[in-house]
Amino acid sequence: MQNIFDAQQTQQYINRIQKLTAETERLWGRMSVEDMLAHCNVTYEFVYEPEKHKKPGAIAKFILKTFVKKKVTGEGSFSKNLPTAPQFIIKNERDFILEQKRLIGFLQKTQQLGAEAFDGKESFSFGKLNATEWNNMFAKHLNHHLEQFGV
Repeated sequence: MQNIFDAQQTQQYINRIQKLTAETERLWGRMSVEDMLAHCNVTYEFVYEPEKHKKPGAIAKFILKTFVKKKVTGEGSFSKNLPTAPQFIIKNERDFILEQKRLIGFLQKTQQLGAEAFDGKESFSFGKLNATEWNNMFAKHLNHHLEQFGV
């Protein structure tokens, strides 16, 4: 698992994101490239712009923590064509350049804040996570979708 808090490894993600164009085709799934970028931005919006999203209720949070957290924050990779949580489904048209810039900005901000800022930080859906769990969640999700688009 790459370390999203390491400057060189974050730059590798940024380089991959910059290889995408508005015409880049997916290798699997249904999202367009701009939808994928917007979808990846949701993970960071939960951290940096939480007012954009409705928090899960107590029952939903219990289910997420009990059944989903380990899959999302653990070391194992995601399989292709997994179902997407409703708040991650992009329903309206997005601007490729804007979403690309937003994602790069979120990555840079996360890397600059560093692992210490995330160790013990409350997750939108999973409760408190340690820095490794935050890293795994960020890196695994981003890598999965960049591979989806061949970069």
